[in-house]
Amino acid sequence: MRIGIDARMYGAASTTGIGFYLQQLIEQLAIIDQKNQYFLLMRRPALGQFKSPSDRVVAIKADLPWYSYREQLQLPLLLRRHRLDLVHFPHFNVPIGYRRPFVVTIHDLTPMAFPGPKVKRSPWRRRAYQQVFQSGLRRAKRIIAISNHTRQQLITQAGVAADRIEVIYPGVSERYQPQPDGQQLETLRQRLGITKPFILYVGVWRDHKNLPSLVEAFNRLKTRHRLDLQLVLAGRPDPRYPEIQAAITRSPFKADIITPGFIADENLPSLYRAAKLFVLPSFNEGFGLVAAESAACGTPVVGSNTTSLPEILGDAGWYVNPLKPGELATVINRAITDEAAYQKARQRGLEVVKRYDWRRCAEQTLAVYEKVKL
Repeated sequence: MRIGIDARMYGAASTTGIGFYLQQLIEQLAIIDQKNQYFLLMRRPALGQFKSPSDRVVAIKADLPWYSYREQLQLPLLLRRHRLDLVHFPHFNVPIGYRRPFVVTIHDLTPMAFPGPKVKRSPWRRRAYQQVFQSGLRRAKRIIAISNHTRQQLITQAGVAADRIEVIYPGVSERYQPQPDGQQLETLRQRLGITKPFILYVGVWRDHKNLPSLVEAFNRLKTRHRLDLQLVLAGRPDPRYPEIQAAITRSPFKADIITPGFIADENLPSLYRAAKLFVLPSFNEGFGLVAAESAACGTPVVGSNTTSLPEILGDAGWYVNPLKPGELATVINRAITDEAAYQKARQRGLEVVKRYDWRRCAEQTLAVYEKVKL
């Protein structure tokens, strides 16, 4: 087959976890599939930096912004020009005008429940998003969900028939390991200004991540539970969500809240290992890759009970109602101070994450491609 992959979000730093998903999936497909050809539609700068792992993998210029008119109008023409047998769209934004066979990966339904500021302000944009989303789900030959949590959301909230959905878990890279890294870890602490035990968040600064509640929980950890901690909120601040920075500014403990910005990929394992606890208080998560990576590094997780995390980590974590900062603070305090429970969760995390493997993800995805062909 001539298989196209919409890789415009390719790369760990390009956007959300979709960029990393694409990077790992393409790398593994190139290894395991010696039969099919792949055509990757990519934007700059990723296009110029991409080094093909195989002569069966070709990068094609597709400098079209996602969620745009150009995406809807020009992407179908570009795809048809390359006479593709199948296209894999890694996100819900499938062009309405593309009518050849495709599969789509749905990571979560966050864009529907928590639309961006532009969409929120515009009824027309909201209708357009809904139309694109429903059109892609309706026309896809198969739908890949990255967890049973997302699969259930597709069934109950989007009306998708259960037998059209394949659950394929992403992987956790082997570089996330619990071994200490000595001098590199100390250098990272000094550079970021970390001088105390700390709890860690890594991710985008958006409303569905519930960061103001995490800041409020941190305030309570300092006042009610008397824990001498720092809070590290890693990720690029987003000016479209000023409530997050406002919560930090209002905190009486803002001197102990560290905001290092985007953390380079090579530094993430060290940061995970250095943390006492990883906290992901989101209202919605399709998989929660950063939480799984942290568990793989030996740092236990506190997360929301409304997300995929109970499914993904099971008894390797603690789960709370994301609407209750007081409960979040209480559970974080319990996780940190109950040494026996902490060590049990740590050990279980190291075991649980072994089931998430990028090669297996690619093998199962390739099986979906082949099933569609038949």
